[in-house]
Amino acid sequence: MAAGTMTGAESVLRTLSAGGVQVCFANPGTSEMHLVAALDRVPEVRPVLALFEGVASGAADGYARMAGIPAATLLHLGPGLGNAFANLHNAYKARTPMVNVVGDHAVAHAPLNAPLASDIASVARPVSHWYASARDARSAATEAAAALAAARGRGGGIATLVVPADAGWETSAGPAEPLPVAPPAAVPQGAVEAAAQALRGGRRSALLIGGAATRGRALRAAARIAAATGARLLHDTFPARLERGAGVPRAQPLPYLTELATEALAGLEHLVICGTQAPVAFFAYPGRPSRLADPSTAVEVLAGPREDVAGALEALADALGAPADAPVEDAPRPAAPSGGPLDAVAIGAAVAALLPEGAIVVDESVTCSAPIVAATAGAARHDWLTLTGGAIGQGLPAATGAAVACPDRPVLSLEGDGSAMYTIQSLWTQAREGLDVTTVILANRSYAILDFELARVGAEATRGPAADALFGLGRPDLDFVGMAAGMGVPGVRVDDARSFSAALREALAEPGPRLIEAWL
Repeated sequence: MAAGTMTGAESVLRTLSAGGVQVCFANPGTSEMHLVAALDRVPEVRPVLALFEGVASGAADGYARMAGIPAATLLHLGPGLGNAFANLHNAYKARTPMVNVVGDHAVAHAPLNAPLASDIASVARPVSHWYASARDARSAATEAAAALAAARGRGGGIATLVVPADAGWETSAGPAEPLPVAPPAAVPQGAVEAAAQALRGGRRSALLIGGAATRGRALRAAARIAAATGARLLHDTFPARLERGAGVPRAQPLPYLTELATEALAGLEHLVICGTQAPVAFFAYPGRPSRLADPSTAVEVLAGPREDVAGALEALADALGAPADAPVEDAPRPAAPSGGPLDAVAIGAAVAALLPEGAIVVDESVTCSAPIVAATAGAARHDWLTLTGGAIGQGLPAATGAAVACPDRPVLSLEGDGSAMYTIQSLWTQAREGLDVTTVILANRSYAILDFELARVGAEATRGPAADALFGLGRPDLDFVGMAAGMGVPGVRVDDARSFSAALREALAEPGPRLIEAWL
């Protein structure tokens, strides 16, 4: 199509495609119809339908965490963006590269207070590192190029571009050229020297790694430093993507519970922050600190989330004379349980024994997570994706997006039953796209984390039947096998360790989506 007859919608999609976007997770409406039509003329961008906007945003998050390049979302006005908000929050906290394309009313129609008119900017800004609204079709492609550069720059972030309906249907000047992408900022030499000084001399110290430091050459450099100095190697409680398993340097997770985290950090003389921020508690609790490091500990920031943490860690390793390769001591790999009750420990042992090489694990198992993580340290090499922002309902969509990004790698989704109900529609997209995702629903039939937290915040003394009614998921029991079947995913329910091991072995061996409902 000649540039003079190209719509603004097509110019936006061609601009995103030229900048590397290959997938658009979509739940569109009327104001996005020209963008939808343009997808037929831009086959380089694969459209993937989600039945809820929170699935689209969570899938884009999982995709980009694994692909390393942004996905796009296509969302309908402010309410559609609002539905996507929780998983955009998770992606924002993970600094996932993503471009949200949000339709809006035509410019002349917007002031008329139509039923779907809303303040899109106020919804978008808390979960956007970059935000703009195209003025017309001529500027839409230029703004799309800027959005993509912002999403890819400085280590990644969320860019939200609003495209009014008339900017989509009017004639454009054609796609815009991709803009230069700013690399992560170099770390000042002084920061490397300060960290080296802190780690020398055998003083009790630790590295806390996050962001890009939990994988690849950055993780290997951090392990070299720990080997050379005796420093403990810790990682964020909920990293966006963690490489782990056999042959991979092993960092210990900073515990979720405040009292355990402060205990893990107690007595340190120095804590070196690498690719993340100084640790804080997930919530405030009566009588417990919000800042987790001991007040007597000197906290040194080697690299922040938008800085070149891999380069900084390698420079620090060299400054310390660290060995070229740190020894890796693999954790034992347990056998799959052949009997006994089904609990988180048994599930962790089965996963550790049966997980294929190169698998991707998406963990939203909530109260079951810690024992499963501990049991799988010696599993075959894999990537582990977590609920980085804490807004539940991320696991099933993120597994969906990860499977789109890596069709040659099996995906295992570990999902609490309460969390699963937020975005259960993900199963339909997995079936429609033929994605190789095995979903394990850890069904304790309660919001167990809330039951646990009630006592931790000091509210247990006034607990009564009203509180209990808000924690239980019975009356009626949820039927995940039935729900999965209704969305085209075969499933099975198990309630003992032997049956779970057999079901997991079978599901991982078969291509395509499968679901196991594990009654605990």
